[in-house]
Amino acid sequence: QVQLVESGGGLVQAGGSLRLSCVVSGSTISINAMGWYRQAPGKQRELVAGITSGSSTNYADSVKGRFTISRDNAKNTVYLQMNSLKPEDTAVYICYLTRVPYYYWGQGTQVTVSS
Repeated sequence: QVQLVESGGGLVQAGGSLRLSCVVSGSTISINAMGWYRQAPGKQRELVAGITSGSSTNYADSVKGRFTISRDNAKNTVYLQMNSLKPEDTAVYICYLTRVPYYYWGQGTQVTVSS
């Protein structure tokens, strides 16, 4: 089985930074991609960032230049470094993992950015 546990969320002021972590337990073989999406009240779910097994990355236009996704295979962890945070970034951030044909996700971590 695969489990994903997120951490690192919190309350920060606009312009501040946070680093989210997603620790994966279980098999890490043949993972196609991992990443983060976010869900804010009244807004559609948004894919924030993704990274493939070949380390190719992609980002939502709204976070390009501010967020960086990375992976540490030795620690079975994926990170999301978030800089220059804006109030619009406030959301529950959820880690996901795809291993065709399956899809896994964590419980999420709350990020709140005050103006």
